[in-house]
Amino acid sequence: MTIKATPIIKDGCLMVRGKVVLTRVPQNILVSPASNGSAFFGATSPSPSSRHVFSLGVLEKYRFLCLFRVKIWWMIPRVGKSGSEIPMETQMLLLEATEESALNDEVNSSETSTDNTFYILFLPVLDGLFRSSLQGTSANELHFCVESGDANVQTSQALEAVFVNSGENPFELIKNSVKILEQHKGTFCHIENKKIPAHLDWFGWCTWDAFYTQVNPQGIKEGLQSFLEGGCSPKFLIIDDGWQDTVNEFCKEGEPLIEGTQFATRLADIKENRKFKSSGPDEDCTNLHEFIDTIKEKYGLKFVYVWHALAGYWGGVLPSSDSMKKYNPKLVYPIQSPGNVGNMRDIAMDSLEKYGVGVIDPSKIFDFYNDLHSYLASNGVDGVKVDVQNLIETLGSGCGGRVLLTRQYQEALEKSISRNFKENNLICCMSHNSDSIYSSKTSAIARASEDFMPRQPTFQTLHIASVAFNSFLLGEIVVPDWDMFHSKHETADFHGAARALGGCAVYVSDKPGIHDFKILKKLVLPDGSILRARHAGRPTRDCLFEDPVMDAKSLLKIWNLNKLTGVIGVFNCQGAGSWPMKQEAEEIPAAPSGPSSLSGHVSPIDVEFLDDIAGEDWNGDCAVYAFNSGSLSMLPKKGILEVFLTTLKYEIYTISPIKVFGQNLQFSPIGLLDMYNSGGAVEAVNCIIDVSSCTIKVDGRGGGRFGAYSNTKPTFCRVDMKEEEFTYNDKNGLLTVKLECTGSLREIEFIY
Repeated sequence: MTIKATPIIKDGCLMVRGKVVLTRVPQNILVSPASNGSAFFGATSPSPSSRHVFSLGVLEKYRFLCLFRVKIWWMIPRVGKSGSEIPMETQMLLLEATEESALNDEVNSSETSTDNTFYILFLPVLDGLFRSSLQGTSANELHFCVESGDANVQTSQALEAVFVNSGENPFELIKNSVKILEQHKGTFCHIENKKIPAHLDWFGWCTWDAFYTQVNPQGIKEGLQSFLEGGCSPKFLIIDDGWQDTVNEFCKEGEPLIEGTQFATRLADIKENRKFKSSGPDEDCTNLHEFIDTIKEKYGLKFVYVWHALAGYWGGVLPSSDSMKKYNPKLVYPIQSPGNVGNMRDIAMDSLEKYGVGVIDPSKIFDFYNDLHSYLASNGVDGVKVDVQNLIETLGSGCGGRVLLTRQYQEALEKSISRNFKENNLICCMSHNSDSIYSSKTSAIARASEDFMPRQPTFQTLHIASVAFNSFLLGEIVVPDWDMFHSKHETADFHGAARALGGCAVYVSDKPGIHDFKILKKLVLPDGSILRARHAGRPTRDCLFEDPVMDAKSLLKIWNLNKLTGVIGVFNCQGAGSWPMKQEAEEIPAAPSGPSSLSGHVSPIDVEFLDDIAGEDWNGDCAVYAFNSGSLSMLPKKGILEVFLTTLKYEIYTISPIKVFGQNLQFSPIGLLDMYNSGGAVEAVNCIIDVSSCTIKVDGRGGGRFGAYSNTKPTFCRVDMKEEEFTYNDKNGLLTVKLECTGSLREIEFIY
């Protein structure tokens, strides 16, 4: 029997590849085939409205992963087995279809096996002026909501609201699906078609946690000086919130701050505030330009970014400001959708509902961005971090709706970035709504989760799990930014290890003089560059439908690729925090507090697409190096290693395919053994064989202990044509040579 991949509705059931996925599908549900076996689902209503909620059918007996907006700004993951567990504002739903998840399938059970597992993806997308989201009900119905955010923008039908696709590999499935949507919708671009900002490959420092809004030039200099003295200088700097000229009309001088009014603060001018116009009587920097020139020259900074909100500031711009009047601003009171308030309310949005936002005329928004960015660029600023982006979805009333307004802002922002900053230097933040995600044509970096919260011990494990799971979707559209952390913190090693294999920027928000350079030097090479992996770090396939934070049994495994090696990080996130809304939704007792010791396993097969970097003649054997234990093991592709970890502990495994050269020389590079992502230091491996010898040439970056696996001891070793001593462990084949500390490329030769 030939089973077609394209989803269909048959006898009231949604069928995918012969498997019943949803039952009791209503008659008003429509299916429109798309390309490569995918389809769009929509619905019709007897009456027009600006917001509809339609039932897709009943979902039961499938393990699922969903990504939903727990707050207006941010997504988090949830796993479950029925429609009732799917929250409002779900923006991605992935189902695992196995023999066990069968209902009334068309496939004979004797023909199925665990090898027949496939995955079904639901992506609620933008449909004209409407955006879609998924949500479950207590009766296990899967609903989709379509809304415009403007009572005057109505429809009685949504024909392409939910995209559905299926595939055997979940990572290929999400990539192919996003590419299909890119071509079909034309409103956004896949990450492969975007210019990647150069700062991602350099170590950075953000001022936020170090100073919050009290940031000033002297403090920044003190911070940069303390990094310099420790031998680990940032190459990019983000001057976060606190540099702008703002006014809080609700805070009277000398009176205590009324909680919430800080979010109603508004931008009065595009130029810097007085802190940055004069650094004090003993300082020679009298403006932003001079300050940036000074710190770039003295501290070797390559990139300086500054922060601003998409609306200018949290509360927008000050309508009464003479500097702002040319942008025709007016005071608007945000309207939150049922989805915004249906999960967790946010104090910032609730405050802005009360105090209002100074909103620039959409026809003038490019002028505002262009004036702001051209001023910044003329003062030596290289790029911007643009925050509070999802605010725009609440301002669409009377402006054509949330999708249209978001797109107008996004297009104007991207146009201004292109005009004023050479390298597409933009970091998006607080932008986890589908309005923004599917309007991102050139924006190439976006924050992957809520902030790193240094003072909240129960948030640390949630942060690591959130960034990894959210990257499953976001990593196809942007380079996910896993946020800054503190190098001197009880969880610094845990966070540092995660950043090393996240494929993301590596930056900290240390206070001046409060650093752990031992941790930083596991991430940063002497020249300030980092060993960034090639893709977004994501959970391994066997972790996608497990809860690594609250099920008290699952370790979180995150995989990635370097040029010639794979990498797997294993993290114990259990027993140190709870997902928001999880206990309320399921009425389960709180997870036990305190350290939890768990066992698990890792395997080369956990690294997706390892074959692509191993080459055609690879037989599947790998050298597996454990960063913390320093152990080296040989494993076949499906072999396993046991791992035991307590709460907030981790291990990182470099997976290096073993190549056979000559008669029987087995060799695989590992990289810098004292760096979290050891294999990121390996750029190339070549072999030269002549009559009398075999020479393995490895191009490597950085300095320190450089390791490789070899089944035979070399005769001698050269580094940059100079003979060097090496060590060889004949028990496990670990070959080690010490490289001088430098960030430049080194040619390492092993002669046999």
